[in-house]
Amino acid sequence: MIRFATLLMLLTVSPIRAAEPPGWVEPMKKVHAKFTGSAGTLAFFGDSISVSAAFWAPLEYAPRNLTGDLGTNFKTVRDYLKDDCWKKWRGGDYGNESGKTIAWASENVDKWLKKLNPETVVLMFGTNDLGPVTAKEYDAKTRFTVEKCLKNGTVVIMTTIPPRSGQLEKAKRFAAIQKKIAADFNLPVIDYQAEILKRRPDDWDGSLAKFKKFAKDEYQVPTLIAGDGVHPSFPKKFQDYTEASLNNNGYMLRTVLTMNAYADAIRLVLKPR
Repeated sequence: MIRFATLLMLLTVSPIRAAEPPGWVEPMKKVHAKFTGSAGTLAFFGDSISVSAAFWAPLEYAPRNLTGDLGTNFKTVRDYLKDDCWKKWRGGDYGNESGKTIAWASENVDKWLKKLNPETVVLMFGTNDLGPVTAKEYDAKTRFTVEKCLKNGTVVIMTTIPPRSGQLEKAKRFAAIQKKIAADFNLPVIDYQAEILKRRPDDWDGSLAKFKKFAKDEYQVPTLIAGDGVHPSFPKKFQDYTEASLNNNGYMLRTVLTMNAYADAIRLVLKPR
């Protein structure tokens, strides 16, 4: 039997080993080593779910008294991010526009990288690709876009597309493609789709009959996808950083997930201690 004094000594001199960093850290450090632009520049390459002012921009005015991990991550982002990247980098010249597909991204990514030279890109195309685009084309053009960013020295954070009413299975297939690409290129991933389905497995879809009374303003539906069945929701009642909001406001959920992922990238790759 080990005596108490011996046990105490073992605990003192044999600290628990720290968790290993995510597998994307070292590959992204190599990418970032090629970067020649300004630190703290963050671009959102995507469609209407990225160009919307309901996404990310409200975080600029988040309460300074956020606590726990959210508070830590918010401070990390607030202290590092360039001011223009809260809400000014929006529109087609900045890589995000309503109704656009991955084909648009692959055609314009060189132009965006030349204009912005972003240190980090959050990439999410696919919702508008679900109808006309094959999985093969989506895969190829997403890979092309990612590779262009990485060659520029830009760290890419992949975000899976949200579920879409009436096209859930194809949305799942496209999310699987996104995750496979992320794995192949060693990218950090925000699994937005999985988080929505985990939080609201049975009623994520705001176009369901149970939400009919919110038809006049489809974004006020108290679930994660708006009444159109396509875009994230943004109900006024749930626009803070509580769990209730993260279960009922699709844009707030995406914002918080993005903040957490970007904070990790800052600490582990962009500005490591």
